[in-house]
Amino acid sequence: MADCNALPLIILSEKFAKLPGIGMKTAQKLAYYVMKMDEQEAEDLANAIIDAKKTVHSCSCCQNLTEFEICPICSDKSRDTSVICVVESPKDVSAFERTREYNGLYHVLHGLLSPMEGITPEFIRVKELLARLGQGNIKEIIMATNPTVEGDVTARYIATLINPLGIKVSRIASGLPVGGALEYADEVTLYKALENRNEMK
Repeated sequence: MADCNALPLIILSEKFAKLPGIGMKTAQKLAYYVMKMDEQEAEDLANAIIDAKKTVHSCSCCQNLTEFEICPICSDKSRDTSVICVVESPKDVSAFERTREYNGLYHVLHGLLSPMEGITPEFIRVKELLARLGQGNIKEIIMATNPTVEGDVTARYIATLINPLGIKVSRIASGLPVGGALEYADEVTLYKALENRNEMK
């Protein structure tokens, strides 16, 4: 039986289906939605994707995504530069910033350790974190990785590297559900998890 969809529409659907959390049905809906757009809207969408890919990169300090050399958080003189909150992804930075309670700096790992999947320390931004520790008056590292096996393994590994340096390493409290994702937690839960953090030794 012949496919009733035009080939470019099938290809567009397949591209959308590669996005995380997008199944084939949703991908097809998105493809049909694009077809309903006028030409200018479609071009604006395509240009926004291209522009983001070309201009957004990792902050040379904290590794968060930014269009600047140093992101606005790292360049903000009012932030507490003695505390660094270590997170898995840029989405987690946004989650903590929504609490409006944390005023320190961040470090984005862009992943978690998972030896079973071949993700070892050189695949995440651990060495960049260690390099920062020798540059300033860092007094505390808050490990705010997700409460999963990979998140705990990563937090433990980094703690073993930092503890000998005499810098306090703490772990956010377990008010978050086990296996939960920080980006979906509400502001109060995140703030309480941060406030009730425990020292890692």
